[in-house]
Amino acid sequence: QVQLVESGGGLVQAGGSLRLSCAASRSILGYSSIGWYRQAPGKQREQVALITVSGATNYADSVKGRFTISRDNAKNTLYLQMNSLKPEDTATYYCNAYRAGSNAWGQGTQVTVSS
Repeated sequence: QVQLVESGGGLVQAGGSLRLSCAASRSILGYSSIGWYRQAPGKQREQVALITVSGATNYADSVKGRFTISRDNAKNTLYLQMNSLKPEDTATYYCNAYRAGSNAWGQGTQVTVSS
């Protein structure tokens, strides 16, 4: 199974930006979808953004217009550019790669947005 390692989290003031990275141990081109999820304390994990095998992107309504998901196939890396951050974006962000028979998760990176 592919190994995923997230980085780029941190503490930022409201209105600021962060870019998360997810480095995969091998190519994720063949995966049905790759994306970002987040989980805040006491809440369920939720989808933030994903890219399908066709290249289509999907965003949660709460992040549309502020977050951008992208991938660098040569580097086997997935990114999440987060702009205009809000306190409610505070959560642990996880990278995911899914295909039939495989559902890989990273260990997560913490994002904290102060008001």
